[in-house]
Amino acid sequence: MKKFLGFTAAIIAASVLAIPSASAFDPMAAATVFARLAAAPELSNPSVSLIDVKTGAVVFEANGLSQRKPASTMKLLSAVATLKYLDPQKVFATSLSLGPVPNSIVINGEFDPWISTNSQVAVKMHRTSYPRLAASSLSAVQKETGKTVKKLKIYYNELYSSDLANLKSLYTKRHVVVTFVNVSEEQAWASAGDQVVASTSPTVKEIMDWFLLWSDNLLAERMGRIASKAAGNEFNDVGVSKTFTTLLNEMGIDSSGIVVKDASGLSRENKVTASLMGQLLYKIQIDPVFVQIVDGLPIGGKTGTLRHRYLQTAPKAVGLVKAKTGTLTGVVSLAGYLQSGEHEYAFIVIADELTKTSVASDRARKSIDRYLGQLAQPFASKVIESATAVSVL
Repeated sequence: MKKFLGFTAAIIAASVLAIPSASAFDPMAAATVFARLAAAPELSNPSVSLIDVKTGAVVFEANGLSQRKPASTMKLLSAVATLKYLDPQKVFATSLSLGPVPNSIVINGEFDPWISTNSQVAVKMHRTSYPRLAASSLSAVQKETGKTVKKLKIYYNELYSSDLANLKSLYTKRHVVVTFVNVSEEQAWASAGDQVVASTSPTVKEIMDWFLLWSDNLLAERMGRIASKAAGNEFNDVGVSKTFTTLLNEMGIDSSGIVVKDASGLSRENKVTASLMGQLLYKIQIDPVFVQIVDGLPIGGKTGTLRHRYLQTAPKAVGLVKAKTGTLTGVVSLAGYLQSGEHEYAFIVIADELTKTSVASDRARKSIDRYLGQLAQPFASKVIESATAVSVL
């Protein structure tokens, strides 16, 4: 990380109150805007960091070392772990087959995070669902035995405990008593009969893009755990914490300010600092492996969880902000990248001391967007090319 430019929130907020002109998007102008953002009453003393991506210089920080609730910006760490420890082109396969004895089936899984618990969502998104697996298994067993299924033994491998509970509930609603038997992958393949259902997920990269774009908590949580397992850690939140901490240290980022309770950001016990997240964003942008994360981020006014933002609050920023959103009761956060003329900035804003109302959260989001809109500007070369074309005519 390059040397801090020398600005402080107090000095800038007190001495420079004017909004910079439309042509001033240099670090000093950016620091001025972010000083005003940090002092905005709608954000209730936020934690803020702004970094010049080109130089790595910290342009501005306020409460940079204060531990705050990241909300879903924690998913950035899950994405980094995903690309660090998993092959981006890997897919997860799940097969359902008839079992070795009557009234039995075999489900051989790979902890596929993509299988849906909702059949309507699954059909819309072309995903396999657990209701489909349950219905298909009963149909196949009934066809094999010629009798209505009353009891079913399920040999399974690498399924989530919550998905087993969901399957049990689905069978119970059909008045079928189920018994689950956990087996190894080798045993699952050895005991599998005729295949009934074969499911393959999208690639790891596509799943990562999805949970970043739509802030899918379950996918982020499961991918974080799969990455932790691949890293040699436990397949739970403890393993996720170890994985994230190790990853930060290996990236040269001080991990002392982080507390990890899950991989999605849902827990209010998660803690990060703006300084840590700012450094993470900078490292992501300059690393050829992690820069893929930027492609999956929502785009202001266009895609994902940012598709409705900026359209009214800061129209000039539409398409120029790529960022991960975060929301909990009393918490609004945003972490990503802003194009500001010839400059690109990595930024993190965590406002976690808000009044716990939807009105306060909405005001905070709009305030953040307006301040970013003050700096948003397409890359300067486009402006120059346009001006040149006009002068020739």
